[in-house]
Amino acid sequence: RFLTALLRSLLTTHENFSSILCNTMHCLQTRRIFLITVREAQQDDAGQIAPLIDIIFDEMELDELDDVPEPGLAKVITRAYQTETYLSRKASTVVAEADGQVVGVVFGYPSENEDDINKVLINLSKKSADFKEPYIPDSETHSDEWYLDSIAVDPNYQGHGIGSKLLAAVPRMAMNDGKSVIGLNVDFENPEAKKLYERKGFKTVGTNVIGDHLYDHMQKAVKEQSLLSV
Repeated sequence: RFLTALLRSLLTTHENFSSILCNTMHCLQTRRIFLITVREAQQDDAGQIAPLIDIIFDEMELDELDDVPEPGLAKVITRAYQTETYLSRKASTVVAEADGQVVGVVFGYPSENEDDINKVLINLSKKSADFKEPYIPDSETHSDEWYLDSIAVDPNYQGHGIGSKLLAAVPRMAMNDGKSVIGLNVDFENPEAKKLYERKGFKTVGTNVIGDHLYDHMQKAVKEQSLLSV
């Protein structure tokens, strides 16, 4: 669900990727230096995470969300990322911070936790007056994998390797959850993204239907101290 937003960031970056092991970096933007810090998300970050996740929902073109007002969807997303389920208990959320604000996010979880993750959105949308009916997400995972659900970078901060920094955190997130395989979905309509991930060692293992779109489901095995090279 995340690859269009990510690809824009990755294909425009000119960072020296040998520095990918760092958790912080300095970036030059419009004649100023800013510091990027990659860290675990906190409840207070939820309001800044929501607009980034909203970018992904827009690109997925989900019919179920067509009639949902933007503020209503943002409120549900914000509340989801305030829950322990999203932050630590069933999933992991990592953010990139610059200038005192969240400018990137990566979110994922073990595949066996997908139902618990989806229940959060179902229950929150059920309680929201902005949703005519509960939003029920399609299944996106394959068995026994750590699923890379979402990754996005603020358009104003793309081109500085932030997407790469977030991706570098993914293998550790997966291994912390006891998983040695990372899975993700790539839209059939985004062949460049698929080529990018094939170059990084991902292989297509099946297909998924999410909304009205067909996706290749890709996986890559990870080992201790390994990184996703970009």
